[in-house]
Amino acid sequence: MLEARFHPRIEELPAAAWDALRTDGNPFLSHAFLAALERTGCIREDWGWQAHHLGLYEDERLVAAAPLYVKGNSHGEFVFDWSWAAAWERAGGDYYPKLLNAVPYSPVPGPRLLAGDGPQAPQRRETLVRAMRQLADAHGLSSIHANFLAPDDLPAFDGQWLARSDVQFHWPNRGYGGFDDFLAALNHKKRKNIRQERAQVARAGLRLEVRRGDSLGADEWRQAHRLYEGTFDAKGNHAALTRDFFRALGEGELGAATHLALAWEGERMVAMALFLQSGEALYGRYWGSRVEVPGLHFELCYYQGIEHAIRAGLQRFEPGAQGEHKLARGFLPVRTHSRHYLADGSFRKAVHAALAREAEAVDAYAADLLEHSPYAHRDA
Repeated sequence: MLEARFHPRIEELPAAAWDALRTDGNPFLSHAFLAALERTGCIREDWGWQAHHLGLYEDERLVAAAPLYVKGNSHGEFVFDWSWAAAWERAGGDYYPKLLNAVPYSPVPGPRLLAGDGPQAPQRRETLVRAMRQLADAHGLSSIHANFLAPDDLPAFDGQWLARSDVQFHWPNRGYGGFDDFLAALNHKKRKNIRQERAQVARAGLRLEVRRGDSLGADEWRQAHRLYEGTFDAKGNHAALTRDFFRALGEGELGAATHLALAWEGERMVAMALFLQSGEALYGRYWGSRVEVPGLHFELCYYQGIEHAIRAGLQRFEPGAQGEHKLARGFLPVRTHSRHYLADGSFRKAVHAALAREAEAVDAYAADLLEHSPYAHRDA
């Protein structure tokens, strides 16, 4: 018999057992990453986040789990349902709170239903989904949302869940020996543009380096956080990750998984891009800068990341959500998937119709992107 339990802190769940349920080494699903978010003040009720993690137990042994949050808004999710919330509230309903099965502030595809890879994994994923439904129905919640799902997660969601898809841009490593090999695979125009952008940065005279998180000292982490915070504030966005969270990225297993591309002007850190890494992939997350240097954003966020992925022998580089401009820099369109349960049948039917129209547009957009591949050979 499986017993479902909900936990207000991930530290109530055993770290080793949680991590053993991950099948792809995705660092955003690690117990350490999620615990650091909670411990350092990034998960706060007044910001719309309450942890409510789900664990399935068999004879007191954790056999499946899901990162789960009660949300009081839709900030920090990257699968946008603001129009659904507005429509439901115009009709007199309360859209919030809702349930969210996702990683906070991180539009990174990966497993959301952690069940290992044994023969019982599919059934346990279905049990996790049923437990979410039972919780939402028992508390009269409007909806449940599972964002950026891995392919193995999708069969666990039955026909009561609405399917939604979008496009991200990922860089595929085709076994390149170095950055010049990657450039050689591009068409002439894209290759020339990238070289020009890199030359602009070189002329600025900045010192560039890629550092592992556990090699940075406390003052360097403070500088990196100031760059992140200042850039978010300048764009009118909420910098939800605290200085203590950044410092946590330099410790323990997170320190080994975290990498930063840094730009220095003398002894002063003037720009940074932050990445996390698994055994297969590099994940671009945050950027910050205090200087205006043409091409610097592309250099730190994309080209330094590509060079690092080649050196480390990684299969792909996922630089983050959105950004059609990434196509011209060697990143190709990849579909992402989410599932949504709306408790009210009439509302669900209306949103289903809207999603059908949206799906047609996304399909056409993805097909058009593939027609404009930056590579010299379409199948590169």
